[in-house]
Amino acid sequence: MGEIDDAIERADREGFTRQPPKTLKGQIGYLLKQLGSAKAVAQELGVTADSVNRYRRGARKHARADVAAKIDDAVRQRWQPQVRKRRHKQAAASGITVETRARFGYHSSEGSTDDGRFRRLTVKLPAAYAQRLFDARDTGASDQEMRGIIAEGFKEVYFQDNGGRAMGLSDVAINDIDYLDLEY
Repeated sequence: MGEIDDAIERADREGFTRQPPKTLKGQIGYLLKQLGSAKAVAQELGVTADSVNRYRRGARKHARADVAAKIDDAVRQRWQPQVRKRRHKQAAASGITVETRARFGYHSSEGSTDDGRFRRLTVKLPAAYAQRLFDARDTGASDQEMRGIIAEGFKEVYFQDNGGRAMGLSDVAINDIDYLDLEY
């Protein structure tokens, strides 16, 4: 997963109305309900169906660290899909707030800077950018493509002030992301 994907995932988790199961047995039980069989869960996690059944029965109380991380990720990806869908729909209607500290470079008619400087920005991007970001994520876009969508939004809203200045600015790039957080 990339930085943008992680930020969307964190924002989704903030909207959960209930927390996902925390115990190994509870997580496996949830995955069994979602996927239908121990074999399907085993394929998802990269373990055997016997291991899944041992986790389900409680014969194994702890999974290896790498398997536990896969289990946790699988549960979180499937947890409360309707809540996620509703929040994405609301964000696509009202916009998203992006907070970041990153190196921004730009090209403009007056000249360009390839050695951008770090800026800490908190910008509310319009709904169209939120919808494009969610659509890109749903279609499996790369982190670089999603950065491009956010950079376009920053160009329009922050650098050009919605058409009020810097009209010669043709391209904004987000290079070194120190951190990035989304809120919707």
